[in-house]
Amino acid sequence: MIVQDVINYLEELAPLQYAEDFDNVGLLVGDKKAKLTGVLVTLDTLEEVVDEAIAKKCNLIVSFHPIIFKGLKKLNGSNYVERVVIKAIKNNIAIYAIHTALDNCLQGVNDIICNTLGLTNKKILLPQQGTIKKLTTYVPKKDAKTLRVALFNAGAGQIGNYENCSFNSDGVGTYKGNENSNPVIGAKGKLHSEEETQISVTFQKHLESKILKSLFENHPYEEVAFEVATLDNYNQTIGMGMVGELENEQKTEDFLNFVKQKMNVSCIKHSNITKKEVKKIAVLGGSGSFAINAAKSVNADVLITSDLKYHDFFSAESQIILADIGHYESEQFTKNFLADYLSKKITNFAVVLSMINTNPVKYL
Repeated sequence: MIVQDVINYLEELAPLQYAEDFDNVGLLVGDKKAKLTGVLVTLDTLEEVVDEAIAKKCNLIVSFHPIIFKGLKKLNGSNYVERVVIKAIKNNIAIYAIHTALDNCLQGVNDIICNTLGLTNKKILLPQQGTIKKLTTYVPKKDAKTLRVALFNAGAGQIGNYENCSFNSDGVGTYKGNENSNPVIGAKGKLHSEEETQISVTFQKHLESKILKSLFENHPYEEVAFEVATLDNYNQTIGMGMVGELENEQKTEDFLNFVKQKMNVSCIKHSNITKKEVKKIAVLGGSGSFAINAAKSVNADVLITSDLKYHDFFSAESQIILADIGHYESEQFTKNFLADYLSKKITNFAVVLSMINTNPVKYL
C-alpha cells in the first residue's frame, strides 16, 4: 500500500472539489507514491505530532487542519509552520489535510456534532451551489437503455433519496460525415437520419471525469454529441453547518449544560437567553459567525459554533441563542471519526490516533 491509497479513501469520503476556495487541502508535504508504514490521525500537525509519527513509525499524517495555509516564501525554521514542514521532509513523512472538504461533507464535522448531541431530522444548513451538473446526450434508441445503465453505474442520476433518475425524449438526429469520418451507422458523405433518444442526467461535480469516461466507452457513435452544464440548484448533501432537532424540548439552561457535558467544554459563551425552551439546533464546527443569518432563517433556537466576536452576539437580536463552545472543542471528535473510518478501510496497516492535545487555548 502507498500513500495515494489512503488519499483515495479520504477523498471517497470527502472529495476535495467541495472544499472552500480559500482553503488549502490535500497532500501538502511528501510523496504520494511512497510506501506506507503507518497513518497518524490528528487535528493539527505540530512539531510534537511529527515527533509522535516518527516514534510510532507512521510516514503519513492525516490532519484536519492544514499546517500550510498561506504561501511560504522561506523555509528556514523561523516559525512553527516552517519547522513542522522541515521536520516532516527530513523524516520522509507526508502530511495530508482534509479541513473544509470534511466540513462540507454530509457525514463530516457537523454531522459528528449532531450525533454527539443526539439530534435528528438533520439537514445541511448552508447547502453549496454550483456543485450539481447535468449531462445531456443523444443516442440511437436501441442503445439508450445500455447507455443509461452505464451512466447510472458511474454515479449519475442520484437525486436525494432517489437513484437511476433521468429524463428521456425521442426525436430524429441527422448527420453527414466528411471523407475522414468512419460512421458506425450510415455512410460517409451521405446525410443520415437516425431515431435517437435524448438522455439527461444530473451528477455531483466530482464525478464528472468518471461520468464522461462511461459516456465515451458506452456510446456507439464515433463522435459523441453531449453537453455538460453546471446548475444553480442548491446541493442538499454538500455544504457548511447542519440543523437538527432534539427528541424533546429542553429548558435552555439544561440544554447548554448538556452541551458542556457532551462536548467536554469547561465554559460556553452565549448571547442573552431569550427562549425558555429549545428544540431546533443549528451547529457549525469551527468559526461560524457567517452562519448566524442562515440559522435564523431556518428558525433555529440555538446556533452552536465558535470564534464569535463581541459584536456577533448582538446579531442574535432575540431571535436565536448563540453559543460559542470554542474552536478546538467544536472539532475535537473529528480525529476520532477519521481514525475509525480509515481503520475500517485499512486492515493491514496501523492507523494511530494521536494522543496529543493540540488546543492552543488554555483556561484557568
